[in-house]
Amino acid sequence: MKRKIIPWTVGLLFLLFLTILASLSIGSVYVPFGLSFRILLDHLPYMPPAGSLVQNAIIWELRLPRIFLAVLVGAMLSASGVAFQGILRNPLADPYILGVSVGAALGAAGYIVYLHNIAWLGQLGLPLVSFAGGIVSLALVLVLAEHHGQRDRETLILSGVVIQSLFGAFLTFLIAIAGHQMQEIVFWMMGSLANSSWQNVVILLPYFIAGMVYLLLQYRDLNVIALGERAATYLGMEVEKKKIAILAAGTLLTAAAVSQVGIIGFVGLIVPHLMRLVIGPDHKVLLPLSTVAGAIFLLWSDTIARAVIPSQELPIGVVTAFVGAPFFAYLLKKGLRRGKSESF
Repeated sequence: MKRKIIPWTVGLLFLLFLTILASLSIGSVYVPFGLSFRILLDHLPYMPPAGSLVQNAIIWELRLPRIFLAVLVGAMLSASGVAFQGILRNPLADPYILGVSVGAALGAAGYIVYLHNIAWLGQLGLPLVSFAGGIVSLALVLVLAEHHGQRDRETLILSGVVIQSLFGAFLTFLIAIAGHQMQEIVFWMMGSLANSSWQNVVILLPYFIAGMVYLLLQYRDLNVIALGERAATYLGMEVEKKKIAILAAGTLLTAAAVSQVGIIGFVGLIVPHLMRLVIGPDHKVLLPLSTVAGAIFLLWSDTIARAVIPSQELPIGVVTAFVGAPFFAYLLKKGLRRGKSESF
């Protein structure tokens, strides 16, 4: 196992580094690959200055905070997807598909419309209200999907579609009454890393650390639950309490990310599923490597979103949906073809 994991770890970290450099170079103003790296080193002691003032401003004030934000958000969404798929024992489970993301977005939109004048809350209150919206959405999906104590795969997905539609209607209603704040709410629905700043990174960092530390400490329980709830119960685990705690941690990661960049779908579906196929189901390894892979995936998605059309920018959710929707359809069709209706 170690012979397989070490190359993947080194390879993913190196690919993340190259992706960061490539993302620094690509944009409406092209900065050569090597120059981007020298501009980064320019801020170390005793390093000679590199690039013009404009190029330095582009790298340090515009692109670098956006890159760090993309890395954080991609890691958070991917880690959340690992938690959801592991605890629900469902390869189609994902915060976006189950409606958690739209619930978090509704919380953020409600905060913008109704609570933005509460000065002491400020930007710090936004992730917390998003978390509340995500928890409500998750609870409704789980209650709706339950039948005689079981939730099969198709019922869970359909419940997510129902809650997405309901909360999406509430979001549309908020847009209708938002007035001058309409643009901000549309932002939550489409997902974008435009106008990113170091403040967004600072706000997200504590949520990322708290959520990741908790999930990493739960890798044994995730492995046990993956074997089945009955086996976990025999081993003395309070399964329901553990499921709620881990799902809440995953929801916190998703909601915090949504509060800063809006709804970005399918990251938590694609990355954990592919990494599980490559490195296996052990969450001790799957969780950290999926966070790195998620960061790479979202960073490339954002780079494509701002480079594919000259002088314009696509919402990043459009790029991830182009990849994720066919992937989701393939997984769903594959599961139906095998006649699987897995319960958890």
